[in-house]
Amino acid sequence: MDVQALGKVAVLMGGSSSEREVSLMSGSGVLQALRSQGVDAHAFDPAERDIGELKKEGFARCFIALHGRHGEDGTVQGALELLRIPYTGPGVMASSMAMDKVMTKRIWRFEGLPTPDWRMVASAGQTRAAFAALGAPMIVKPARDGSSMGLTKVEDASQCEAAYALAAKYDEEVLCEQFISGDETTCAVLGEGRGAQALPVIRIVAPDGNYDYQNKYFTDVTQYHCPSGLPAEEEAEIQRIVEQAFRTLGCRGWARADIMIRASDRKPFLLEINTSPGMTGHSLVPMAARAKGISYEALCLRILATASLDGDAHAVEGSA
Repeated sequence: MDVQALGKVAVLMGGSSSEREVSLMSGSGVLQALRSQGVDAHAFDPAERDIGELKKEGFARCFIALHGRHGEDGTVQGALELLRIPYTGPGVMASSMAMDKVMTKRIWRFEGLPTPDWRMVASAGQTRAAFAALGAPMIVKPARDGSSMGLTKVEDASQCEAAYALAAKYDEEVLCEQFISGDETTCAVLGEGRGAQALPVIRIVAPDGNYDYQNKYFTDVTQYHCPSGLPAEEEAEIQRIVEQAFRTLGCRGWARADIMIRASDRKPFLLEINTSPGMTGHSLVPMAARAKGISYEALCLRILATASLDGDAHAVEGSA
């Protein structure tokens, strides 16, 4: 790859979401990796600078290492579309839909993809009603936030009020979801359209099954198995449905989906899809890429080379 052809690159990191700290770690890793490969890459924090400066300063493309709101919800993607600066990851509509867990589940359910039953709630009373309908345990979480922010595993109806209050701090839309007991896995996808391909599946074993924000990013007690150790047919089925879930939402570039395998019958269930996955030292896409023989630096370059605009993906990708 001719890195000079990539031009001046902005690594968007930080931002104003609740995941700012993780985004800064992701962005720093990406920035260092790109520079090590000779890319003219620079850090850019939209929370501290006007995004319009990207055009004024002659940036040719952006690597989006932002997480959460105003980073992977279609807003920064829309701004970059207006500026006509190609960017990594899915476009405006795909990013917006994928950020909304409820909209994502509605589309997947319509397309026949497996996802746990759910209820939208707007009060503690509705949360208790959802608990009665969905049964125990039940997951209560913000509909449009990531990294397990504001998430509670509800085992008893007495926990519903506090669970709703916590989730509502992060988003006015709160999702109650049936808990699937079994193996927790994640699977990344690289590429676009029919060419999109799933990376090896990672099986996650967290302390007491608690894969929360702290255990995701700041401890070393969570175990990640890649190769997953799952039967070959289970791994292949997960990769198949994740690729389909990726295409169904119109994603491009890269993303990572979370899947639970129900212990009782080994059926996989899609939980959500991340369109700007973490790239920290604890992150899972680099781990899966390594299992496929792709280094962190090569992964960053590969993702950057797919930077594009809505309706213009092939032209931009071909010029990289």
